[in-house]
Amino acid sequence: MKRRTFLNTSIFASLGLFFGKAVFASSSNKQNVSISTSEKTLNNPVVVSTWKHGTEANKAAWKSLKLGKSALDAVELGVRVTESDVSNKSVGLGGRPDRDGNVTLDACIMNHESECGSVAFLQHIENPISVARKVMENTPHIMLVGSGALEFALENGFKKTNLLSPDTEAEWKRWKESETQKKPEINHENHDTIGMLAMDKEGNLSGACTTSGWAYKLPGRVGDSPLIGAGLFIDNEIGAACATGMGEAVIRIAGSHTVVELMRQGHSPTDACKLAVERIIKKHKNLEGLQVGFLALNKKGQSGAYSTYSGFNYAYTDQNKEELIDAAYKMEW
Repeated sequence: MKRRTFLNTSIFASLGLFFGKAVFASSSNKQNVSISTSEKTLNNPVVVSTWKHGTEANKAAWKSLKLGKSALDAVELGVRVTESDVSNKSVGLGGRPDRDGNVTLDACIMNHESECGSVAFLQHIENPISVARKVMENTPHIMLVGSGALEFALENGFKKTNLLSPDTEAEWKRWKESETQKKPEINHENHDTIGMLAMDKEGNLSGACTTSGWAYKLPGRVGDSPLIGAGLFIDNEIGAACATGMGEAVIRIAGSHTVVELMRQGHSPTDACKLAVERIIKKHKNLEGLQVGFLALNKKGQSGAYSTYSGFNYAYTDQNKEELIDAAYKMEW
């Protein structure tokens, strides 16, 4: 009898533990779903982009997001505005040429599934970002350059355009006649790439980066802007980042990837950008004119930026506000 009582007690105790665990697990699962749902509400659409010219780019991107389009659609449409703005002399149409007077464009795009496309040293095409997306979606490749990129663009319906505007041509001719051609100046006026990051209503991230590069660069020079991991990087689990400024410095630390990885470690977008800038400073002996800025957006929709020198800003747009934000920085000019 004692043995039977012991066995019965053990069985019921085991059943109690089993059902207790089941109830606890069910309760835990409900709690996790609740937390997940709560976090989901934070994923309201948001778009950020580098520099003042990002304000107009954001308007196009935001219009797309409001219509329920993907973050990928939004960033492409957004930066196309800047690419087609002839008054902007650092991106697309009207961009400053290389040493020989040729406008060469670099761009890349990346979505929430880590799919990406890129073009570099592309001539005669007004919207390289759209060519980059075609590379991503229509080829098994990630990057096309030079004549191959141009041929691909023409095969896909893009039209040849004279990218050198009268203003930028006149500036280039003056530079050619001056002594400064011996050492093109790197400053905050001649390399302001546009990078754009967006999160859509599904909480998915995408980004785009496009530029005409370093003014009066050596023919064939390519900076960070079309390089995934340098000028742009997206990890849909963590966040997104893009870079602007001296591309050579950004490439040295795989800048945008570094910012995202720092966010993975728990740093805020601003702190992640700051740490990446400090790493660049540490890697360079000469900081004269070394302007680099990073812009980041995490999965909660929080944004931040940081630059080596003052003067960097970014455009921010969500359902509640639209503003131009001055980034924190390490040094004054």
